[in-house]
Amino acid sequence: MNYASILFQIENGVAKLTLNRPDKLNSFTQAMHIEVRHALALTATDPSVRVLVLTGAGRGFCAGQDLGDRAVEPGKDGVDLGASVEQYYAPLVLSLRALPMPVICAVNGVAAGAGANLALACDIVLAARSASFIESFCKLGLIPDTGGTWHLPRLIGQARATGLAMLGEKLSAEKAEQWGLIWKCVDDAKLMEEAMAMAEQFAVAPTKGLAFTKKALQASYANTLPEQLKLEGEMMRELGYSHDYKEGVAAFIAKRPANFRGE
Repeated sequence: MNYASILFQIENGVAKLTLNRPDKLNSFTQAMHIEVRHALALTATDPSVRVLVLTGAGRGFCAGQDLGDRAVEPGKDGVDLGASVEQYYAPLVLSLRALPMPVICAVNGVAAGAGANLALACDIVLAARSASFIESFCKLGLIPDTGGTWHLPRLIGQARATGLAMLGEKLSAEKAEQWGLIWKCVDDAKLMEEAMAMAEQFAVAPTKGLAFTKKALQASYANTLPEQLKLEGEMMRELGYSHDYKEGVAAFIAKRPANFRGE
C-alpha cells in the first residue's frame, strides 16, 4: 500500500508508525484511518515484528479528528459520530491493545482529543517535555471517545479524569508523568532516542511473555481476584513450555546473555 498520511517501516524487529500530516497536526481523516489500520494489520501478522513505536511528524503528535473531513454547519443535518467511532476509532484502539507485543507511544507535541486518547491506548507512553495532553471534546459538546472515558479514570482516578474531561484544560507532559497518566517525560531532543532505545530492548526480549503480561493486566479490570489468579496460572503453564522461558533459565544459570526468539 502506498501511504499518503503515514510513514511506516519495519527494521530489526521494530515497526515504526509515524502519523504524517504535520501541516494539520496529524489530525485524523478517513484516509489516515485506513492507512493506520493497514499498517497495524501488517504489524500484527509479521512474525519478525516484536515491538511497535507510534509517533507523529512535525510539531504535534495528533490533534484528533480533522473536523474539515466531516464538516457540519449549524442548522444543517448533523453527522453520525457514532458511526465514526464504531467504524474507525473503536477498532483503532482495540487493534493497538490487541497487538501481541509492546506498543510504545512517543508523544512529540500536542496530543488533543482523540490524539490524546490514542496515546493512552498504547502500553508505554513517553512524552517530550514540551508536549501536552488536552481532552478537548467538551469544547465541542462531546465526550472523550477513543477509549478516553475508559482509560482516564483507571490511570489517574475519577476526580482528575472528570476535571480533564469537563474543563478541557491543557495538561503538561511533566504533570502527566506526576499524575501517572504516562510512563515518562523526557527532554525534547531525547524523545526519539529514548523511544528507539526502549524499542531495541523490546526487540530482543521474550515477546510472548510480554504479550501475556499485557493481556493479563487488561483482563484484571474485569476479573475478580480468583478469576485473575486462574488466568495467571493458565498463562504461566503455557509460558513454562516456551522456548524463551527455557532459554532465560539456561542463560541465567550460565551467566550469559539470553537469546530470546519471542516465542
